Amino acid sequence: MTVDETTRTVTPARAAAELELKREEFRLAVRMGLIRTTPLPDRAAAVRDRGGGRERVPERRPVERAELDRLKAAPDFPDGLRERVRAVGAGEAAGLLSITPDRFARLARTGHLSPVRFYLNRYRSVIWLYVAAEVTAFGEEHPALLGGRLPAGVREREAAGEDLRARNWRSRHLALLLRGTGDPWVRAAAVASLLDPVQVAEVVDDPYERGHLDRLRPPPPPGFPVSGAAYEVAERLVRADDPDEILWHRVSLALALDEARAVCQAPHPGERPRPAAPAAPAATQPEVVPVPVSDAGVVRPSDVAPVGGPVRRPAVRARARRGAPPPGRAAARAPGARRPGLLDRLRRSLPGRTGGGGGWGERRDWG
Repeated sequence: MTVDETTRTVTPARAAAELELKREEFRLAVRMGLIRTTPLPDRAAAVRDRGGGRERVPERRPVERAELDRLKAAPDFPDGLRERVRAVGAGEAAGLLSITPDRFARLARTGHLSPVRFYLNRYRSVIWLYVAAEVTAFGEEHPALLGGRLPAGVREREAAGEDLRARNWRSRHLALLLRGTGDPWVRAAAVASLLDPVQVAEVVDDPYERGHLDRLRPPPPPGFPVSGAAYEVAERLVRADDPDEILWHRVSLALALDEARAVCQAPHPGERPRPAAPAAPAATQPEVVPVPVSDAGVVRPSDVAPVGGPVRRPAVRARARRGAPPPGRAAARAPGARRPGLLDRLRRSLPGRTGGGGGWGERRDWG
């Protein structure tokens, strides 16, 4: 028996080798919840977090030996595990459905399939990848979309230039980030990573909280370019760009911040994180619910709602921005003064209220 076989956990590289997975396949399996990892001890995580917080990423955590034994005991190991995380391009996905690449692209652009990854080729073109198992499941569940003329609604959305691939990928990416942590500040940072700094500054008026969120910001997805024109293209893909999507994430960030503040305050320079007042009963605590991913891989923001209420979405034409607070506003707040709650902040954005226009529209389907 080797030394590694006597330890309780193994490194991610060793776990991937034992499971006969490539590095990207192992990362995807962890993010999809197929492989459970073990958080580092608090002291080790605190030390390594100061070096960039990479250990908060689930696929960089160790894997328990018992988890490896569970996966290797499956009757279809290792082919079954590899097939569940196999990512394919549009051409291969079209082959799995026995349709033309053009028809597959039309279905993907109109939101019927959700990409799981992307990369940029040497011409800086975006290449979307899909989970092969999800593509096959979609074909089994929606055979009518694979042949004949597409429904009128799909044709109208395509004629209008709709392309939901980036948006669906962002929703799925956020769901995977939220699934990998229970820390409310890390969850808030994950939501903030989908907004540009101006949007974050308008929602988070405290500069210390913004700095804390920036330190906890998740690292770029695998394969993200590091510089140059390709970086600029990829940077646009990871940021919400539609007004109603931006407003949705702003509200989600406000809810996540309220939850994080109820646990502890953001640390200020030279002091430890300050505990907050006793939390309210669980029934009144806001929560940001991870975006569910269907078997077919379709992810839409209308699938998500704050706990305690029906699914609602902002109107498409709602104004997503209001005036930014003056610099130093948080520092000028009197000691002990109550921070405006989420309801107060949202009231200021209603029509006829000082501070901006906009409001909530009736729900409409995202399909």
